[in-house]
Amino acid sequence: MIVVVGLSHKTAPIEVRERLAIGRDALPDLLARLTADDAIGEAVVLSTCNRVEVYASVKKIDRPRGARPGEVVSALDDANTEDTARAVARVMASIGGSDVAPHLVRTAGRDAVEHLFRVAASLDSLVVGEPQILGQLKDAIEIARETRSLGANLGKAMHGAVRTGKRVRSETQIGAGQVSVASVAVDLARQIFGDLASHRAMMVGAGEMAEQAAKLIARAGVQLVVVNRSLDRGAALAADVGGEARPWTDLEKTLVEADIVISSTSSPGYVLPLDLVKRVRKQRKGRSLFLIDIAVPRDIDPAVNDLDGVFLYDVDDLSQIVAESLEGRAAEAARAEAIVRDELRTFEAWTRERALTPTIASLRARTLATLHAEVDRSLSGKLRHLGPAEREALAIMVEAATNKLLHAPVTRLRSLAADERAGDYLEALHDLFELDAGEGDASNGQTSRRHPSGRPRADEARTDRDAE
Repeated sequence: MIVVVGLSHKTAPIEVRERLAIGRDALPDLLARLTADDAIGEAVVLSTCNRVEVYASVKKIDRPRGARPGEVVSALDDANTEDTARAVARVMASIGGSDVAPHLVRTAGRDAVEHLFRVAASLDSLVVGEPQILGQLKDAIEIARETRSLGANLGKAMHGAVRTGKRVRSETQIGAGQVSVASVAVDLARQIFGDLASHRAMMVGAGEMAEQAAKLIARAGVQLVVVNRSLDRGAALAADVGGEARPWTDLEKTLVEADIVISSTSSPGYVLPLDLVKRVRKQRKGRSLFLIDIAVPRDIDPAVNDLDGVFLYDVDDLSQIVAESLEGRAAEAARAEAIVRDELRTFEAWTRERALTPTIASLRARTLATLHAEVDRSLSGKLRHLGPAEREALAIMVEAATNKLLHAPVTRLRSLAADERAGDYLEALHDLFELDAGEGDASNGQTSRRHPSGRPRADEARTDRDAE
């Protein structure tokens, strides 16, 4: 059973999202905190500029409270997830503060898995079709694997999400053209200035998002200056785009000269505070300054928007341009949604088949126990004269008979895993054969009876396909 708790550009403004921004280096500790909770079994944290979400599974997959015997239980069922969701929300609120809690959105069961698949397909992104989200999800999965917070249940969902994202990229044109927050930022600059070739631009930062924006704006023929705390990294980016690199000490001087400033750093605080922009505004002698902040947490104090001649845009201000870009990709988005639904059905079939295992194991254990009881009775009576070889042959015959007897119903049951009637079939099996959920061993559903020869039974030494 899977839950997702978090917020995104759709559910919380940037001033709330930035409080919960979690850097890559902090993820292992956060995952450890999450999985240390008794209600959380597995966890993956996806932290990007526009969303911070925790995907988690319950500590133990059992029948939900109130479920009927034989009722199908899978990673898509949303029962028994309340404690897990609350536990995740508590941890997130402890990071972002009490003001974050009201903005956290909780989703469980099938809806949570569908949301995950849509995120991987870039259908829930600020810029629908942007390619970065799939790589960010892969990174989040890898970190979870390294910290051992990812297991079979959530791991299967993550595998399905990555496959969904890859299919959307290869089977649709949803990502055709330049689609990213950086590309929208450059489009905004073009709307403001028209021809960019005669203007001077400044790039603050040299990370991945900054690199994307720098390459796009350089193609427009803009004179670009890169200012970064690490001069070497800034110089490498400037050389790559044919621009000029300057040290961080030249930040104010470069702001005075620039017409367009795009800022994208990983700083936890403002790199362009109000007092700095005030000084720059005076030195510009009336020339307007256009600032585009695509960082989360924000790089530029939003108070600068109140200064005359200073115009600030952050990632939330890009929504209108994003909406316009989506109109042209509506048909491709519909194709992507169909892929999400297809992959969701595949995942649902897997989870429901997995949920059949306890019942199949109990049925096999009950059948074997009944047959072995009859064999034991005969070996104590009329067949007491049989030697070890004959007893061994008799035991093999019992195992073979059980496998043949159960092959057809088990095969049929597995084929109905994704069928709505699967729960009814399971309930009927439990009622007809008086199966008990605790009848088998905790690990494989088998009883602890011994082989007639005195050795452990064959089904205790191996995992049969019908009782995996």
